Amino acid sequence: MLYKFLHFPAKLALLIWCKYLRINNKEILKANGPLLIAANHPNSFLDAILLCTIFKQPIYSLARGDAFKNNFVAKILRSLKMFPVYRVSEGVENLEENYSTFNDCINIFKQNGIVLIFSEGKCINEWHLRALKKGTARLAMNAWEQNIPLQIIPLGINYHSFSDFGKIINLNFGNIISIKDNDIAVDNSFGTTVKTFNNLLKHELEQLVYEIPKANKIEIESKFLLKKNSLLRILFFIPAMVGFIINAPLYAPIKHFAKKRFSKIDHYDSVVVGLLFLLYPFYLLLISTVIYLFIQSAWAILIFFIAPICAYCFVHFKKSLY
Repeated sequence: MLYKFLHFPAKLALLIWCKYLRINNKEILKANGPLLIAANHPNSFLDAILLCTIFKQPIYSLARGDAFKNNFVAKILRSLKMFPVYRVSEGVENLEENYSTFNDCINIFKQNGIVLIFSEGKCINEWHLRALKKGTARLAMNAWEQNIPLQIIPLGINYHSFSDFGKIINLNFGNIISIKDNDIAVDNSFGTTVKTFNNLLKHELEQLVYEIPKANKIEIESKFLLKKNSLLRILFFIPAMVGFIINAPLYAPIKHFAKKRFSKIDHYDSVVVGLLFLLYPFYLLLISTVIYLFIQSAWAILIFFIAPICAYCFVHFKKSLY
């Protein structure tokens, strides 16, 4: 229920926090299951939010298990179609819970659903494909052993920046992996099948995930280049400045808080977007109330439309990778 309730507001928010979204195969967004999206993981829970927002069919995603420690938080996460996956570092005693999560995924596949898994197993803000864990192969093999016609779609998620607001994002979908691939045979030993599967998946992801040293700004710009639109910048100048003035009192303290608390654990970007998404409606209500008290007119309600539109203009006006 919560997933459906937040889906439309998330689509609207995407227009502001994402400056430009390139997708190499938009037909995938209309896909039906059973489908497993196997992606890299460069930007914390922002990766899952992005995909859940743009896909036509609901997406169930696997998240780090320690986020489910609090029962209240766990209920919210599950209502957002998220399941926990535990690593050894999060307690060996919790590893048994992974069987329950995988069973939930199998049931979703049986209902032709879609599951998102981050095959690297850990989020790091970088343009680099890391070693793949066994979880994706285990889940695929489990489904195939039950004669579920599961397909795996590799996905490379690439952000132009892990700190700038107004993202340029390139989503690169690869070739589908299925049981029909000649090299995969689930009747082989577990280790052999996992190795074969991961080699296939790695080969696909290497073509989809950018490999760029952090200091190489020239290569970053070449991958995410946007053509400069001088006319658009002129038209957006005034509303962009209004957007900056109206929204800065909320954005600035959130940015400061996230940078101080989360920048060292690669969650800064996601925390900023998440807090803005949660707090922005209340902020609009607050400034609408203040304006109403000054002008004593119902026209103050227009701030609910003016502020986000001007924020959109500012994001597309500011100089960022032209």
